Amino acid sequence: MIMVTGANGQLASLTLQELAERNVPALGGTRSPAPGQRRLDFDDPASLDLTGVSTLVLVSAGYAEDDQVVTRHRAALDAAVRDGVRHVVYTSLAGDGDHLGFALAHRATERLVTSSGLAWTVLRNGLYAELFGALLTWTADGVESAFGDGALAAVARADLAAAAAVVAGDPTAHAGETYELVGEPITAVGIAESLGVAHRTMGLGEYRARLLADDTLLPFQPSMLVSIATSVRHGFLGATSPDLARLLGRPLTDPLAVATDTAAAMRRSFASA
Repeated sequence: MIMVTGANGQLASLTLQELAERNVPALGGTRSPAPGQRRLDFDDPASLDLTGVSTLVLVSAGYAEDDQVVTRHRAALDAAVRDGVRHVVYTSLAGDGDHLGFALAHRATERLVTSSGLAWTVLRNGLYAELFGALLTWTADGVESAFGDGALAAVARADLAAAAAVVAGDPTAHAGETYELVGEPITAVGIAESLGVAHRTMGLGEYRARLLADDTLLPFQPSMLVSIATSVRHGFLGATSPDLARLLGRPLTDPLAVATDTAAAMRRSFASA
């Protein structure tokens, strides 16, 4: 049986949907399970019951400081070894993302995965096109960001979910592989052009100040978001790879269209605020 962790999250829920459409039986694990799901709380090791699971799709449990994320992942892998899981598929971060503020937890987890004694596959996911679009800020005159004219090899979340389903459905064929799952380079300027509006580039200091003043963000998030902005701005996240298209056996979803649609939805929220 396949289990996908973080089942209520967007990537995991799309992965479960992809598996269902492929008629591959799979179970979702989450701390707040719906009917047909299994309770799985990485912060409560006693809840980590992986009996009957042959392939574990370990969706990164981010949204915390590095030590907490790594501890969560270690607990999940310990349970996998204990309960007889044979293969773990880990959703990591693209190799170009080593400059990002949340890269360390991914790289540390990759070490745990590859040294666990389990068969493994690492999916190094690029940053979502949806995220790129959502990080543009609407103003009365158009959009602004700290990305400058830098390019991001953004990828549609649905494509990453499809890739996870492909690997989980036939894990033996992908054992010991690390895939770079990125899309085609797009820019904030290009998104603005698709929207038919102007783009203003703000400085990183201005961006950081805005983030620090936002009381809806968790303490670790401002530095994380600034690291994304500066990495895009200075050309560290634009490299491409054929891995995703090869896994999917089809062209990738257009990341510019996805980012533009997301930004357009954000505009509607801005207008109604």
